Order: sequence, then structure tokens, then C-alpha cells
Amino acid sequence: MSTPAVPDRETARVAALRRYEILDTLPEEEFDEFAQLATQLCGMPIALVSFADRGRLWVKNRVGIEISEVPAGIAFCSYAMRGEGILEVPDALLDERFRDSPLVTGEPYIRSYAGAPIRTPEGLAVGALC
Repeated sequence: MSTPAVPDRETARVAALRRYEILDTLPEEEFDEFAQLATQLCGMPIALVSFADRGRLWVKNRVGIEISEVPAGIAFCSYAMRGEGILEVPDALLDERFRDSPLVTGEPYIRSYAGAPIRTPEGLAVGALC
């Protein structure tokens, strides 16, 4: 008898995100409040509440920017989701992970970033507040 395959962490993470049925939904006031609070606490003009599906980072709510989704491979939030705490990038032009990113070299010309993962009760990172 064979043992059933254990789903990898990415499969479990995406399955958890899909159970929330939040992807591609309309903005909601509660998420707007989180984004507004983040701009106030950090003294920054931009904040996002985003969720990462396979291959893309989708923005649920935003303040100060009109971006709605980006490929996961270039998303700063993808890096924030991998960590345990807050990811801080004081100068994206000096950070080898981001300096050649189209988000840094072109619109919206990101120069600094701070983001924290949004986790399920099981500890799976499904998005980021940044």
C-alpha cells in the first residue's frame, strides 16, 4: 500500500487562499481601513492589502496607487510573505533583490518598502499588508 502524497506548502497555501474566496472581489471598507491605517502608522503615501495566487499578486485594496496586480516574481510582497516578520527595504535601488525590478526602474518607481505577511490560522502566508 502506498502512502498518499503530502501536498507541498505552496499547494496548501493556494488552497487556503481559495477557501477564503477573496481573489478578484470588489474592494471592501474594512480592508480600506487597514490600508489607511498603514499609511498613517508608517508615514507613507502608499499602502496595499494584497493576496498571492499562483503566479500573481492581486491587490484587494490600496491607498495612493492604482496598481491592481503584478506578476508574483517581481512583487515585493512575495518576499514579505516568505519571512516571519516585517520586511523592510530602505532603498530598493541598493537592494540586489529589487534594484532591477520593473517596479523600481519604471512606474511606480518604488524606492522603499515595508510589508508584513497575512497568515491563515494555520500559519500559511496568503498575502501581505505593505
